Amino acid sequence: MSRKLLCVILKTAEMEDLLNLNFSFNSIVHFQRVPPKYVAYKKEDLRKLLEIAKRHDNIYLEILLCLFCGLRIGEVRGLNFDHVDFENHTINIDHQLLRNQEGYYIETPKTKCGIRKVPMSEEAGKALQRVLKRKTGKSIQIDGYRNFLFLNQKGMPMTACYYTSTLRNIVKKYNKCHDEPLPKITPHILRHTFCTRLAQKNMNPKNLQYIMGHSSIMITLNLYAHASQTGANMEMRSLIA
Repeated sequence: MSRKLLCVILKTAEMEDLLNLNFSFNSIVHFQRVPPKYVAYKKEDLRKLLEIAKRHDNIYLEILLCLFCGLRIGEVRGLNFDHVDFENHTINIDHQLLRNQEGYYIETPKTKCGIRKVPMSEEAGKALQRVLKRKTGKSIQIDGYRNFLFLNQKGMPMTACYYTSTLRNIVKKYNKCHDEPLPKITPHILRHTFCTRLAQKNMNPKNLQYIMGHSSIMITLNLYAHASQTGANMEMRSLIA
């Protein structure tokens, strides 16, 4: 249920005198969702994760696209051959492929910031070339889009739940056999790690905002604040030495 609809229902109940007298409608009206906190993967943990993921070819390429291009998992799932430009080393993002109880559907970016040409890293380029080589010729059309890159054995696009559960199982299996466990990993944490790593390398915030498709520069700057805390001591010492 959306917050707007909830407010309408509660306001009507308040007018009809159906609410408990101790209930404060204003507390709901002014309630703001607290965004979840994501922790970026450390370099050594990333090395371990990628080493394990190489054994799972059905998800390894998607991991690389999230980790080295910062794509949302819906953007990865919606990629098709028309949106990959090997000549200019870019990936054209103008939609996401999502799924609900009714089935698959295409969602276009809510703001123009979501429409962008993401630079294709060398690792991502090699991954996409591998996808081209293994193309089966199967094709499904969804809201006018077809030739999707990542399909399951039935020729249907992968689901977000599949990626989340597969990553969770990979980490779970690793942690059973090692004393130093890997942290929780999700597709969004991979994207968050990509952004954090570039922020730590002092990439121009506006350029990073464009690559990430953030609707507000404040979202990107918050990543800078998070990244700077981890290296504050080292950076300060280098500046005052």
